[in-house]
Amino acid sequence: MLTHRKPACLSLISTDLPLWSMVETTATLYQKDQQRFHLLLNEPAVLGWQPQGNANSDLDADLTPTRLLWFEISPYRAIATMQGQGGLSYRHLWERGMYGISRYWLRGEEPHSHSQMRLRNYTRQLEFSGGSLPEHLRLDYELWSGQLSLGRYVLNLEVHS
Repeated sequence: MLTHRKPACLSLISTDLPLWSMVETTATLYQKDQQRFHLLLNEPAVLGWQPQGNANSDLDADLTPTRLLWFEISPYRAIATMQGQGGLSYRHLWERGMYGISRYWLRGEEPHSHSQMRLRNYTRQLEFSGGSLPEHLRLDYELWSGQLSLGRYVLNLEVHS
């Protein structure tokens, strides 16, 4: 399996809510086959934020763990999984013109307490481009809870050469 490290930029924008987020980091690319890739991003720690359970110490702020964002991408499908030591993890499945699943896991204060929330997403558009390695992924999707729309979002991932 070929591995490449490249600078990357990931952004998430809501088209109907005041939500915008962007992360610039280094991506590690793993080529699974000709048009399938795994992409691992280390999201930098959020400055000034401490997960629950840490003492209010300036020393602990430097030790805040980063979160791992794992993408499985192809021209037809994208899966994103976020894992971290904070209280939130998620997994999204997007496929062009189809309903997918978005799952969120919230960790409680007790060692084995957690809850799960399952939502649906509808992928309006999936664009994938690049030569031998992915350069751009754009997902335009809607998020739903039953019959209630939770907004429309655009996820944009750029891998620089």
